Amino acid sequence: MTDFRSGFIAILGKPNVGKSTLVNSLLGQKIAAVSPRPQTTRRRQLGILTIADAQLVFVDTPGVHTPRHKLGQFFNQEAEQALDGVDIILFLVDASSEPDEDDQRIAGLLAALRRKPDLVLGLNKLDLLPAEVLEMRRVAYQALVPEAPALAFSATGRLGLDELITALTAHLPVRPPEYPEDQLTDLFEREIATELIREAALIFLRDEVPHALAVRLDEFTERGEEGAFIAATLFVERESQKGIVIGEGGAMLKKIGSAARKEIETMSGRKVFLELRVKLSKNWRDDEEALRRFGYKIKD
Repeated sequence: MTDFRSGFIAILGKPNVGKSTLVNSLLGQKIAAVSPRPQTTRRRQLGILTIADAQLVFVDTPGVHTPRHKLGQFFNQEAEQALDGVDIILFLVDASSEPDEDDQRIAGLLAALRRKPDLVLGLNKLDLLPAEVLEMRRVAYQALVPEAPALAFSATGRLGLDELITALTAHLPVRPPEYPEDQLTDLFEREIATELIREAALIFLRDEVPHALAVRLDEFTERGEEGAFIAATLFVERESQKGIVIGEGGAMLKKIGSAARKEIETMSGRKVFLELRVKLSKNWRDDEEALRRFGYKIKD
């Protein structure tokens, strides 16, 4: 174990570049909610990968963006605070598109850091573009962080991930592991279940609803061989959104519940009984008291 390497790797990027998908792919197991919607990730979460000679502790973060409400401010704070004390920052970008203002914002944030961890540029989604375009994108993103080595891969297609692990491991300090080798994340099962319920809602709901949605876990009870009983409430900002989430005859809520239950069962390896309801919490994304109730505390 004298040459064992271990350390923390913050994955930083704008919304929807594939941060949570990358963590799930690296671990070979779903621990983080993913959806086609930006800002699916709302909190920091650890993904712990232990291999023969190293333990890579990935810090999945919300997407850095220009906030439009207090919840957006919380997202940015979570991402920025995740950089404290890490050994490596993986600046993850979407190679299928050109750099934009959010990418430039992140580059500025990285340049302003007083303590500068090792920086690696990750070009995700290489499977979506030909080699000559990928090289053009590499040059464009490299201009934002000239000092960072660049690696291209596909989190969804699982292309180039072994090379990514090898490169990141080389940047880690020699030290013993922080966590047991069979631990995959720092979240408890009930916290992951809450995120999987929100993930299902994000996938099925219309554009105007998903980011106005919060999920509160009301009950998580073990029932022995019968599995687990979970009750949760989905909160929306406007009365009109309740009808959309519930659907005609409760059809949409049933669809969300069925998809979430299957994901939770896959994650937990046992049968789950899931009960969902919908409530109104007006303009909760700009209400600091409501944000605290849902676990989003904005720091002054």
